[in-house]
Amino acid sequence: MFVCNIKFNKNACFKGILAIFAIVCIALALVAASKIFDGYSRETFENLECLPNSNIAIIRDEDYTNILKMVNDDLDTYIGQQISFTGYVYRVSDIKENEFILARDMLIGNAPKQTVVVGFLSKCDTAKDFENNAWVTITGTIEKGDYHGDIPIINISKIEKTSKPEKPEVPLPDDYYIPTSAIY
Repeated sequence: MFVCNIKFNKNACFKGILAIFAIVCIALALVAASKIFDGYSRETFENLECLPNSNIAIIRDEDYTNILKMVNDDLDTYIGQQISFTGYVYRVSDIKENEFILARDMLIGNAPKQTVVVGFLSKCDTAKDFENNAWVTITGTIEKGDYHGDIPIINISKIEKTSKPEKPEVPLPDDYYIPTSAIY
């Protein structure tokens, strides 16, 4: 008869299992990190809509009010940012001749449809050439302006007429929208 007496050390066994588990976790983290960082560059993402492929942030209709709110809430962060978006020319009586509001109608109710005008104050030398309610696409730079206090103003570098979009209204800003230090 053969008898084998093995002494089982619970502490040593637990430490061994814990060490193996830690090694597996570290290995998985390293593999995940290498997948995230290896081979990815800006060119990888150029075709994605959410990231622009230039220094100009193109504002989509669904992001319009979120970005408008974000820039108004933290203007100093966005001074110098180039943006491009579409809206209609809207004027109020107390703005300058070379200014207009590049506006959109923000949907605030559906039954019946209710909207309010929201937008960026914009300036350009040819502002008077564009009649009220004309739809335009602009590209410009965010600057600090003064209209009853500090507000963002878009210094337009390029403006062109366009047609009214299929869905001209923009949604309310999201409650969960998290502003970042740059528009994109």
